Amino acid sequence: MFAYRVLLSLFATVTLIKAARAGQLAARLGRETAQPGPHIWLHGASNGELTSVRPVLEQVIAARPDLNWLITTNTTTAQTMVEGWNLPQISTRLAPVDLSHVQSRMMRSWDVRAHIALESELWPNRFRLCPGPVLLLGARLSESTARAWSKLGDLAQRALAPVVYASAQDSASLARFDELGLSKDAQGPVVDLKSFYKPPSATGDGTDFSGFPRATTWLAASTHDGEEEIVLAAHLKALETQPELKLILAPRHPNRGDAIADMIEAAGLRFARRSAGEPPADTQVYLADTLGEMHLWYPRAGRVYVGGGLTDRGGHTPYEPAAFEAALIFGADTKNFRASYDRLRASDAAVEVTGVESLAQALTDLEPVDVQLKNGALAIDALKQDGDISDLIRSLLKHLPKV
Repeated sequence: MFAYRVLLSLFATVTLIKAARAGQLAARLGRETAQPGPHIWLHGASNGELTSVRPVLEQVIAARPDLNWLITTNTTTAQTMVEGWNLPQISTRLAPVDLSHVQSRMMRSWDVRAHIALESELWPNRFRLCPGPVLLLGARLSESTARAWSKLGDLAQRALAPVVYASAQDSASLARFDELGLSKDAQGPVVDLKSFYKPPSATGDGTDFSGFPRATTWLAASTHDGEEEIVLAAHLKALETQPELKLILAPRHPNRGDAIADMIEAAGLRFARRSAGEPPADTQVYLADTLGEMHLWYPRAGRVYVGGGLTDRGGHTPYEPAAFEAALIFGADTKNFRASYDRLRASDAAVEVTGVESLAQALTDLEPVDVQLKNGALAIDALKQDGDISDLIRSLLKHLPKV
């Protein structure tokens, strides 16, 4: 525990300095005004984690309208996103640092009765000081993270002691949680929350995309530094045989928009920027450098490259583009969603690429509309979850306390 206290102190110091500069110090110290009444505290790191739990949360709220919810996240963008859901009985805050006195204050002021953590969000003091049960949903533990926890003595076992229910994202994560000391009684079924994603009913905002037909448009989704150069080079190469091909380029971090715009201009491609309010019009590339709008781009592309796999980022979720029946393309680094991509590989339901040449070839191979539709259907079938959301809901409700 001493080693964790040292590491936590360093992390908290950096976090609080940044928070002070951003005017978020009260939030990170748990000093913002709390809402009255007992609460269930749900925490997810950012947009992806919280988006994945939304279908579960909506059903739990419907089944238990008596519950109040405190939802915390590590980013303001995710906080804004959750507020936009307009769900009843919900309050949102930025997550406080995992210092004991801060967590104690949060538990008291919000009258926390249970805590639900998503994916990789394991915070020992928060778990230890929660007066009610702790539950893990979509729990994920990479090999490197598990190795790091194992070097901290019995901290992991002590952190996991309050956990009464854990549904892991994949079997490998479950095995690692078991090795770190998660109680056998707490080990629930393996369920990837992202598999429950359903496309929103509204997938447009009035922007005229008539110049971007789905059949001749591809999307590079959630790209990282080092991938845009590959994407643009592959697009130029594919244009040699597909002159009508259009690209929607949506970086993972929109604040890189200026640098990416420079790349597109240097490539000699006509483009428009979403962040500048520029219409797609007669362009070859649409730079979607905004947050929280991926659901607008997926339905407009028959082919989707899922970013993060041509770098060392581990790849991003294939479930969302698959839900829109897009033909999927992905890079070799898929450690974040290894089980999902293994399913896609085994079913030959997506195309794996390693660089410019293979990406350009994938765009060519997937040019025919019937091939796009076939691969989209194969991806949906390959990613079908063995479990059912209703089973997860029942287990969750069973562990939530009466208030």
